[in-house]
Amino acid sequence: MQSKTMTEGSQWTHILLFSLPVLAGSLLQQLYNTVDTIIVGKYLSEDALSAVGTIGSFAFLFLALATGFSAGNGVVVAQHFGAKNEQKVRANASTGILFLMILGVISTIAAFISARSAYTYILNVDTSILDLTVSYFRWYAIGLVFQFGYNIFSAILRAVGDSAATLYFLLISSVLNIGLDFLFVAVFKWDVAGAAIATDISQAVSFVAAYFYMSKKYLLFRFKLNEYKWDNNLVGATAKVGFPICLQLIVVSFGLTFIQRAVNDFGKTMIASFTVGQRIEMYLNLPCTAFQTTLATYTGQNIGAGKTERVKTGVRQTFIISLIMTFIISAVIWIFAGNIITLFNLSEQAAEYCLAHLRAIALINIVLSMYIPIFGVFQGSNHSGLPMIVATAALSMRVLVTYLFRYSEFLGHTIIWWNGIFGFGMGFIITWSCYLSGKWLKIPNPSDTKTNIAEVEI
Repeated sequence: MQSKTMTEGSQWTHILLFSLPVLAGSLLQQLYNTVDTIIVGKYLSEDALSAVGTIGSFAFLFLALATGFSAGNGVVVAQHFGAKNEQKVRANASTGILFLMILGVISTIAAFISARSAYTYILNVDTSILDLTVSYFRWYAIGLVFQFGYNIFSAILRAVGDSAATLYFLLISSVLNIGLDFLFVAVFKWDVAGAAIATDISQAVSFVAAYFYMSKKYLLFRFKLNEYKWDNNLVGATAKVGFPICLQLIVVSFGLTFIQRAVNDFGKTMIASFTVGQRIEMYLNLPCTAFQTTLATYTGQNIGAGKTERVKTGVRQTFIISLIMTFIISAVIWIFAGNIITLFNLSEQAAEYCLAHLRAIALINIVLSMYIPIFGVFQGSNHSGLPMIVATAALSMRVLVTYLFRYSEFLGHTIIWWNGIFGFGMGFIITWSCYLSGKWLKIPNPSDTKTNIAEVEI
């Protein structure tokens, strides 16, 4: 197979080299999201900025479907790749592409239709920005089908060790999105719709680029139209791994929706501040999410090859690298928080909220970096239900303390950002308890043997 395997050689080298393009690609995504926010805040208004920020939690629901099921397919492909079963790699990839594209079309239609009801009754968006919010989201929803397509292509490429390719696609997409943002918002004056259309076009370009790259570079993934066949068994294999991942992300989406609603109750100034705070918080999350993706592929390949000792070594090394990277980013955000905020043209009160928000998350998210990468081990070993349980517990705790203390004299509105210390602390305890228990080792080998992974090379 023309691809890269992580079942031989230095563990930390494989993990670092694989994760760096993933990290760089995620950084590019966050940069163009940040620039998008800056442009909206600078050339439109704080209302427009609040509207763009408000769509996040509901939009994340659809991104959860794209990310979850594509990641599930990627794990299945990675396991068969590690077992050197080319026929199953190809069959699962083609079925996965068909499944995600159909799901993308359905999601695009559902998101467009449900937009106004969701933001009116579920998120309780302020009536002064409701029309802006619905307008932005409906234009954004048109591009969802391209998100689904791009995600499945990227997951398949990562499954065979090609994490660098997604960086190239995102580089093209990011530069294009920033340029179109300026053109549609600053020059053409298309309001928030212009920012959404810029995102749609850039996602479509990424989708097309990923398709042609995969088809041209890998003969294994060069499918004729009649080779995209629906196979219930293969879809079931993808869903078995992907559904818990998807459910985990949906739980996060609902949790963030409840937190967003609490934010909305504090008014437009807090919404604008929270929008900027969340954008910056994403940078803190980059290392741990990149290493989660890396460990899912790394674990899947080594599980397929029956090499679980390599997984354990990789976890220890990844923990240290993730912690160091997050600490450095946290230090930068703590020191330069005030300078960062000035880029977004916030009001004085919103800027004051945002400074407190950034300083808090610079400390809190260090805890997140200490357990999120381990999710990749559970996903790569077909135990993706465990991260869902952890996410549910952590988000439930965050929502609970937010609503308990948001009007208290002790914490008040600051619980909007300090809720993380409660949720992430719980997540850390549960995740490491599950990992150290060793239960993730006891799964059937993907090469259809009767052997338990726990009995191989330990």
